Amino acid sequence: MGMPLPKPSAQPPSEFTEPADITLRIGEVSLELKPGRTVKTLAYNGQVPGPLLRARRGRPVIVDVWNDTRQMDIVHWHGLHIPSDVDGVYEEGTPGVPPNGGRRRYRFTPDPAGTRWYHSHNTAGRDFKVGTYTGQFGMLVVETGDEPGAHDLEVPLLLHEWDPSVTNGSPADVTYRYHSINGKMLGGGEPVRVRQGQRVLFRIVNASATLHHKLALPGHLFLVVALDGNAVPTPASVAMLELGPGERVDAMVEMNRPGVWILGETRTAQREAGLGIAIEYAGQTGPPRWLLPATEDWSYLLFGNAGTTAEPDARRTMVFKPKGDGHSWTINGQSHPRIDPIIVRANQRHRWLMDNQSADAHPIHLHRHTFELVRFVGKAVSGILKDVVVVPAWSQVEIDVRTTQPGLSLFHCHHQFHMDMGFMTMMQYET
Repeated sequence: MGMPLPKPSAQPPSEFTEPADITLRIGEVSLELKPGRTVKTLAYNGQVPGPLLRARRGRPVIVDVWNDTRQMDIVHWHGLHIPSDVDGVYEEGTPGVPPNGGRRRYRFTPDPAGTRWYHSHNTAGRDFKVGTYTGQFGMLVVETGDEPGAHDLEVPLLLHEWDPSVTNGSPADVTYRYHSINGKMLGGGEPVRVRQGQRVLFRIVNASATLHHKLALPGHLFLVVALDGNAVPTPASVAMLELGPGERVDAMVEMNRPGVWILGETRTAQREAGLGIAIEYAGQTGPPRWLLPATEDWSYLLFGNAGTTAEPDARRTMVFKPKGDGHSWTINGQSHPRIDPIIVRANQRHRWLMDNQSADAHPIHLHRHTFELVRFVGKAVSGILKDVVVVPAWSQVEIDVRTTQPGLSLFHCHHQFHMDMGFMTMMQYET
């Protein structure tokens, strides 16, 4: 079971006099992944993924969250620069949503613009029926109102897995029976219908609790225009996309090869277990086809500027290692909750060298901030802004964090089990 949660405090009735802009209701659902394949899970508003939300940057929103389950829950607004008390993290001081029909109201102003998402931030531990193992996830698109509109069709794709279990008797090795895109296994839902000559913007979220994914669309290239919702300085075309848990990619695809194709995971076992969706051109019929991409050319470096970044105001090194038990994790030799916070000064640029001394790749997430990637596995880069970065096994990555969001901010691995097993700490500002 997860760690004990704080007791929720009631909100006064006067808090709810204004109508909400967004309402989410947490409850149990039976999700049909495909005919004959149904799983029970928790979801928002009775659907998986949760509703596609749109908000205007700089325009305040009111969110009501109802909880029809027997356990307190909390919604994290991933990628937004919002105060700690609404970010959706118990450790930052956000109040949870009371169980048994309870309600919690959150008010915040969405920023920055781009592809964001929302998900449960409950601790799961060895309970695979809560947190990011569930269907509690959805996409949030924050708009500026003056988007260029260079595409003909926008398609959200959210990746997830189901029916988790452990292998080799170790909870660190989580495997899944089923995979899905937009809550459906390959063949279980409607295809994405396109026309030749269209420009399609795919907004992709890896909503997996623990898995990295590689995606391809046979015969097509992805023009990557944004990472984690932030425009890249050098858009580039690739045959394959790679996303760690929590990452997002916005990619434009020219529909120039008529047919019925599978957009899916390049690894056969995961694709055949459901991680794919059919792309069907107008006038084309037949079963969707799959071909491996000719190259697997994914690298953050493709989308950045060459050259070094100016000297920061402060530096810090963080070493990531497993403990001797093989599934607990440390940052500089310490594990949450017995771990020192990261202390920063406001309005500075802090450079963090993250040294991964393990055989696992780690998707590292910093709440409430956007950071710049400045060195990736020995190569300098600039201009790439993210809130999750994958630190490969036995490698080093450097980021610059601009400390412009005072308050508590969680820093953790977005692999749910790693986070639950100690891989997190708090960043806090000097007072």
